[in-house]
Amino acid sequence: MDQNQVNQWMMRLRAYGGGALWVALATPLVGGALLVWQAWTLAGLLGRAIEGGESLAALLPSIKLVAMLLVARVLLATLGDFAGSAAGEAIKRDVRTRLFSQMLAGSPRASARPASGEAAAVIIEQTEALDGFFARYLPAMVQAAILPLAFGVVILPLDWLAGLLFLVTAPLIPLFMALAGWGAEIATRRQARALSLLGGRFADRLRGLLTLKLFGRAEAETEGIVAASDELRRRTMRVLRIAFLSSAVLEFFAALGVAGIALYVGLTYIGFLDLRATPLTLSTGLFLLLMAPEIYNPLRLMAAHYHDRASARAAVEEMARVLGHLPEKTIPLENAATGSGKALGVRLAGVRLTTPDGGEVLHDVNLTIAPGEHIAIIGASGIGKTTLLEAIGRLRNIEGIIEIGGRRLDDWPEPALRGELALLGQRPRMFHTSIAGNIALARPRTKRAEVELAATLAHVDGFTRPLPHGLDTPLGEGGLGLSGGEAQRVALARIYLRDPGIVLLDEPTAHLDAETERKVLDGLKRFAGGRTLIVATHSAAVAARMDRVYRIEDHRLEPVEEGAMA
Repeated sequence: MDQNQVNQWMMRLRAYGGGALWVALATPLVGGALLVWQAWTLAGLLGRAIEGGESLAALLPSIKLVAMLLVARVLLATLGDFAGSAAGEAIKRDVRTRLFSQMLAGSPRASARPASGEAAAVIIEQTEALDGFFARYLPAMVQAAILPLAFGVVILPLDWLAGLLFLVTAPLIPLFMALAGWGAEIATRRQARALSLLGGRFADRLRGLLTLKLFGRAEAETEGIVAASDELRRRTMRVLRIAFLSSAVLEFFAALGVAGIALYVGLTYIGFLDLRATPLTLSTGLFLLLMAPEIYNPLRLMAAHYHDRASARAAVEEMARVLGHLPEKTIPLENAATGSGKALGVRLAGVRLTTPDGGEVLHDVNLTIAPGEHIAIIGASGIGKTTLLEAIGRLRNIEGIIEIGGRRLDDWPEPALRGELALLGQRPRMFHTSIAGNIALARPRTKRAEVELAATLAHVDGFTRPLPHGLDTPLGEGGLGLSGGEAQRVALARIYLRDPGIVLLDEPTAHLDAETERKVLDGLKRFAGGRTLIVATHSAAVAARMDRVYRIEDHRLEPVEEGAMA
């Protein structure tokens, strides 16, 4: 992705900052107007006190005005900082939602899918860099573009030489800032790359910690992470060196500009310079001295936050590199998880399934399932039942044709397919939250009564009722605290919160006794009424409840005659 595309994408994010971003951009400009008023009032106040010898009582209204203006500027600055932070948080939240929904919208088996650790590092760490751009750099850029020019326009009628000096020296700061910024941006891009790699590597190794220990690779991987951390440290120090060097250079030129104004005013007062048509009054000279640092201050502020811009651009480039492209809109997750509830037919024609190394799993599968029909697939363990369900769910590469609802499987958009099709595997994922929270994962904003109804259908209440906290009982990560059969029932309850047209279940009643299996099947049949149901099972009780039964044998799918099950 080129720099123009990155800049355009970042600028489009401004809309998600809302009114808070406009407040953050406007408050410095209002503060600048108040600054001119304050400096003019203070200079006049000191001139009247020193040259005119006016009494304190006569000067008191001006003193009060200066104090009020100072307080107003402080309040405006505080409001601007708060609004900038609020806008930055809103934009980060929107970007994270976009990136996350883009990942969920893609196929979980896509070959270009990034490693989970690297994707998590991008969504969490790299997105954080946008905060500095919108909360600090963008308001500073607006100030630098408007306030120095506005201050120069105010000063030029009062003293043409001082105004000319400001207009000549002020552009030097952005010039040197750009020169230093090129180097800083290159170093920041490398640092963002190193941060993404380190975060992804650490997360992936943490997930595989048990495997690394079993194969004696824990110490080697620890040394690798230490080396990657040290590389990130070196790259970060390079960025800081360039940032400090550029700040020193910019401060030097700003100090030269202020010193030049002070020298001009001083030499004019002692008579060494006489370039004015009228004498330079004390109040005018003081106003010039008060405004001199303020003219350079917006430019210095932008220079101080210039690294925020470089960091944000490097972060966006890293997002595009890891995730493939940058999302332009958010895919509503709830809409993607919920289907029409209308039963869809399934057709397989000449389907062939193989293992990744080319071994044959199924050959020449031809199967037509009418909308709303319930079928069972039986066969020995490891013979291909799960593979066939995953192929129908577009989680496996196939040869041949699979149609869902009369539409080629490849033609279905990913969110629409996931909404219409629910798949429950043999090892459902449980998270560190309550049982109710794990069920509600299917529809996060669902009502409590619907969660309880789904739990009843899946017979989850059979094991939660005796617990002190019932459905609110917390679980450990990975479902710690649940047996295999209990986890299957929680996962079934998740499906019951959705409205799919096709339900694919892999051993849904494994690990259950006969009585519990009967109750779970009762709930399943109630939910699956009017939906297409395909179940892979070893259970004769499950198969007996289906409309048709098919057996996988010798790499083929063959119908089982009624009463012929072995």
